[in-house]
Amino acid sequence: MLAKKFRGCLIGALSGDCFGAPYEDEPVSAISKTQLQTYFDNLEGPPFKTPQYRYTDDTAMTKCVAESLIAHNAFNAYDMAERFVKEYYVDPNRGYGANVTDVFGKLNIQNLENVWKPAEEQFGGSGSYGNGGAMRVAPVPLFAHKNYDLMLDIAEKSTRLTHTHPLGVNGALLQTLAIYLCLKRNPETPLDIAEYTKELIDKISIIESQSNRVVSDQVSYRGQLLKLQTLLELGDNVVPYQIAEELGTDVSAVFSVPTAIYCFLRAQNPVPDINTSSPFRRTIQLAISLGGDTDTIASMSGAIAGAYYGIDSISQNLQNLAEGREIIDSLAMKLYNQVTN
Repeated sequence: MLAKKFRGCLIGALSGDCFGAPYEDEPVSAISKTQLQTYFDNLEGPPFKTPQYRYTDDTAMTKCVAESLIAHNAFNAYDMAERFVKEYYVDPNRGYGANVTDVFGKLNIQNLENVWKPAEEQFGGSGSYGNGGAMRVAPVPLFAHKNYDLMLDIAEKSTRLTHTHPLGVNGALLQTLAIYLCLKRNPETPLDIAEYTKELIDKISIIESQSNRVVSDQVSYRGQLLKLQTLLELGDNVVPYQIAEELGTDVSAVFSVPTAIYCFLRAQNPVPDINTSSPFRRTIQLAISLGGDTDTIASMSGAIAGAYYGIDSISQNLQNLAEGREIIDSLAMKLYNQVTN
């Protein structure tokens, strides 16, 4: 079961990334639910000759995180930063944001002399609050799920290589927690959504209560998760634009990580206009239907769903159409073998 969850988590993240990318930056009003349904029906339908769907910077950096943890059996800041930089310069056309490429440029020019400094200098010293740490963090809860404090420490440090604002860091920690809690649960037993959400709120509230995590704009992950609870209680009475308005769909972590979690939890049950018996597919299809940063939100929700349901929940046709599936699957098994031997 755990091996299937490891594979499901990373392949789930890959799938959301690949299949969400074509819709990136679309407003929710521009995404036809009928067209999206047909898109996924074709993806899961009989095999047909088509190029694989390319992954973005989300998967490129997730791959670096996994490879670094495997290589050192620990977090190594220099090695992980070096892998990020090399990955970018070998293949820069993966949709990297301008701010993170600025970090990579400084790291490269400075020959990785101080791997923390470029990120700390971003935005006049306040650091980035984007979802770049959260989008790539999935290997961390897999690697360190047996040691809660170590898991959070690695998640934070791996994020601070590019994002140092409290909202950016805490977003990665919330995504880590969401995956971690899924690893602990049996998918053959119906998920207690209220209990899962409460545990997330309790854990992120402790993290946000720490003095060095206070943010001046009063936006909190606890507050976002309370909104999430309300939306879940409304069930079918919520339409996509309401979800997008309440939780957000942009590149900031606080307005995307809770959205990804919502998609996973809402997809536990049937969703209007999404016709499939697969809760994994429902999760990423719902994430994409919300518009905005579709590749990253679908990737994060796919990682959470995959960590809960396991690899068997992801149809083979979906897997086959995702670029890099063999590499990502191999990394998942290497992580599993490393932490279970």
